[in-house]
Amino acid sequence: MKEKIICAGSGGQGIVTMGKVLAWAALKDEKYVTFIPSYGAEMRGGTANCSVIISDSEIASALVEIPSSLIIMNSASLNKFESRLNKNGLLIINSSLVDREITRKDIQPIFIPATEIAEEIGNIKTANMIALGAYIGKSKIIPLKKLEESLSNIFPKAKKEILDINIQALRKGEEIGRK
Repeated sequence: MKEKIICAGSGGQGIVTMGKVLAWAALKDEKYVTFIPSYGAEMRGGTANCSVIISDSEIASALVEIPSSLIIMNSASLNKFESRLNKNGLLIINSSLVDREITRKDIQPIFIPATEIAEEIGNIKTANMIALGAYIGKSKIIPLKKLEESLSNIFPKAKKEILDINIQALRKGEEIGRK
C-alpha cells in the first residue's frame, strides 16, 4: 500500500497542520511516512499545500507528482491540483468555499461543507479537521483513533478544549466520509 496525498488551500486554513496530523497518525500506526509543506511568503491568505506519503514499505522519493488523493479547501487549489489527481483518485472538497463543478469524470469526489460544519460545532478553525476526518472515513488508510492521538503531538501545550473540539471535528468528518 502506498497513498500519496496533497492537502491544499489558503494560508490560515490549517493546511500544514492537517498534513502534520496525518503524518503523525501514520507514524503512530507504524507506517512509513514523508511530509513536505509548501506555502507562499505571505502565509495567511496566500497559497498553502503539503504532500504526505503513507506506505507499508520504505519510500524512495518524497515528491508527489500524481496524488492518489486530494483534500481541497478552496477553489484556487482545486484549479491547481484537480488535473494532477490519479485516475480513480479520491477528491475531498470543502464545498463551503469551492464554487465550481468538477471537470473530471474519472475520479471520486466527496463534497463536504467543512467550513459550515466547523461554524456549527463552534470553531471555524476546525474545518481542516473535518475535511481530514472525511478523508479518513472514506479511505480508511489509518484508524481515526491514531489521528486523535496525534493531535497532542501537534498541539503539545494546547488546552483541553482545543484538543476536544478538534477531536469532535475529526469524528464529524469521519462520519460523513463513511457514508
